[in-house]
Amino acid sequence: MSRPPVSVTIITLNEEKNIVRAVKSVLWADEVLVVDSGSTDRTLELARALGAKVMTNPWPGYGKQKNFAQAQAAHDWILNIDADEEVSPELSQEILAALEGVDSKASERAEATTARGFYFPRKTYYLGKWIEHGGWYPNFLTRMANRKFARWSEPAVHEALLVDGPVKKLSLPLLHYTFSNIQDQILTNLKYSQEGYQELLKKGQRPSLIRLLLKPAGKFIETYFIKKGFMDGLAGFIISINAAHSMFLKYAYLIEADLNHERIDHRQ
Repeated sequence: MSRPPVSVTIITLNEEKNIVRAVKSVLWADEVLVVDSGSTDRTLELARALGAKVMTNPWPGYGKQKNFAQAQAAHDWILNIDADEEVSPELSQEILAALEGVDSKASERAEATTARGFYFPRKTYYLGKWIEHGGWYPNFLTRMANRKFARWSEPAVHEALLVDGPVKKLSLPLLHYTFSNIQDQILTNLKYSQEGYQELLKKGQRPSLIRLLLKPAGKFIETYFIKKGFMDGLAGFIISINAAHSMFLKYAYLIEADLNHERIDHRQ
């Protein structure tokens, strides 16, 4: 049975340290499309050298950029990975085998029961080890779908691939080489907490001292105890502390924005 052709999309910005590993891991695909938002390093040069198709698009946000990439792809079945991720040979074989079972004609019928998308776990490498607890693993993500039935959500952070129809599970993990060190994680958390508080503003969330005190503590308890981050040793403890800190900043920024607004009002 033949499989439908596959495009892989990767969005990038200054990813020269990661892009070679990512692109090499998906050269089995029928197309590798890199959509860049203004890299000043060798990201595009390295991607082209490996045979990837490269496009540029000014940064509109995570979900919007992924939707743009999805729209530019040559094929309907699209696997999206981040530049700091890698598709292992084992996962690539599982993906190809799963696609061989997809009936492309049936997928166009409303009554179809065949898969319109696939989700799989992601395993992250951090502080010299593979993290297996604390909410970081298995961390199931929907990353491959027929674009006729799928679109990325477009919040400021934590976009998701939404699929209209059956989404089936694959068992092998996508490999994630996240923060290069603790400082890298902290800087990323600063960005996400800023974007997260802006989402709270859009939802009309009011600042609250109670949330500022309880949300970070709850996040630490969730990741370190309930989700067993303690089983990852020192790395698990650092991850949980940083998760709590990121949560603290999100609600602290919300309070700061409210205080600044009050100051402006008082001056008027």
